[in-house]
Amino acid sequence: MLVCSNCGRENDPDARFCSACGAALEEAQPSREERKVVTVLFADLVGFTARAERMDPEDVRAVLEPYHGHLRSELERYGGTVEKFIGDAVMALFGAPVAHEDDPERAVRAALAIRDWVREQEELQLRIAITTGEALVALGARPKEGEGMASGDVVNTAARLQAAAPVNGILVDETTYRATSPVIEYQSVEPIQAKGKAELVPAWEALQARSRYGVDTTQLSRAPLIGRTRELDVLIGALARAREERSPQLVTIVGVPGIGKSRLVFELFNHVGADPELITWRQGRSLPYGDGVTFWALSEIVKAQAGILETDTADATGKKLRQSVESLLDEDVEWVERHLRSLVGLGEDQEPHGDHRVEAFAAWRRYFESLAENGPLVLVFEDLHWADDGLLDFLDHLVEWASGVPILVVGTGRPELLAHHAGWGGGKPNAATLSLSPLSDDQTARLLAALFERSVLPAEIQSALLQRAGGNPLYAEEFVRMVADRGLDMGDEDLPLPESVQGIVAARLDALSQDEKER
Repeated sequence: MLVCSNCGRENDPDARFCSACGAALEEAQPSREERKVVTVLFADLVGFTARAERMDPEDVRAVLEPYHGHLRSELERYGGTVEKFIGDAVMALFGAPVAHEDDPERAVRAALAIRDWVREQEELQLRIAITTGEALVALGARPKEGEGMASGDVVNTAARLQAAAPVNGILVDETTYRATSPVIEYQSVEPIQAKGKAELVPAWEALQARSRYGVDTTQLSRAPLIGRTRELDVLIGALARAREERSPQLVTIVGVPGIGKSRLVFELFNHVGADPELITWRQGRSLPYGDGVTFWALSEIVKAQAGILETDTADATGKKLRQSVESLLDEDVEWVERHLRSLVGLGEDQEPHGDHRVEAFAAWRRYFESLAENGPLVLVFEDLHWADDGLLDFLDHLVEWASGVPILVVGTGRPELLAHHAGWGGGKPNAATLSLSPLSDDQTARLLAALFERSVLPAEIQSALLQRAGGNPLYAEEFVRMVADRGLDMGDEDLPLPESVQGIVAARLDALSQDEKER
């Protein structure tokens, strides 16, 4: 029998397509295992087992079914895979079967969403723990069929930490903390005496996310900009052309993770801030996961312009949007406001289609044209490789049809953006694409010297870091930060990857074919 990998249905050996879901069937492959860095989330209800002993089985099911359903929904929304439900406990993996560069962050954000939901439930309390580390992952395992995916100490540690977590609290291990501390607010707790562990386990309690996606322009880099002068000149030149010709300009910055896309945007932001003329800067980011994220980046920009906060009620949001539109337009206020409502979470039509989309695009363009009439406007859209076609179509529409106003649209994306949208930005006289290459050894050496605040580095240290950084500015910074934080011996051939780099490397390895991995 052939088992469908999509739905798990058994089919005749000669079948080509699943009789249940229609998916293509493939011959069963020998099971394989692979060592991978994964993030494990373990959650368990508090005190429910004792209560369940006194409850009717149907009442137990009535409590657990919605609990299991909500946890699965939240975990999968952030890209996790539920490996198993064990009574009122759940174990989920982030990074298997597919790795993402931000798996620890995804896991913590999912845990925060679950914690906030449970706090609203009168009958439920739980404890959550998250650990990150190497596990042996069974490739091709089917969790929905009860087949385990991961094994290793990282799994056991998650279960032990969960037992020590505060009620409705989230504990993370040191690796997860290091990987997520820039974006998640923690408080330190006493090291945990975990069962089966010879030494105390350092742990931190996750409190809340530091900021929403896509609204940050702050850079934590301590180093000067090196090796990107020409690219920065192109960005500044595009802004100057938009102002002089009063016409939209599009610049797309393409490169692998850590190569310096966000840093270039930050340098442009500094240039804009130093300009004597008032230039409006609005920034949004496409998300790799979640519901209703097609126009997320655009939504963040509109919310920022209107001063709308996440804590605002629907009435407050509507009033702020109305005031923003009225301050910019003398005509078509109702029409523009009506089409902007979906972008700020008001109204049911979150993703316009057909004729409605054509009209919505025109209304959104009118809003930005009116904003640019008051002075130059810079719109930054980060992570366009995660953007849906809808957002890319609107940006294409905005750059092509806006006229008589100074607008600079800056997009950042990985090479996948051009691989999946080969015609992006092409054929337009007012569009340019900057492809960022790795820094040369000389440029990387200058970067390392600046990071260490030493003009000359010992040869063995410079050689080791040059090899490990590979011309990637982020890798160089993270290795230097790790050395400074931990005091590692630079001559150690087993110098570990920084946590912030592990996810990037794992995600890009997962994108390779098996033959490419073996090579």
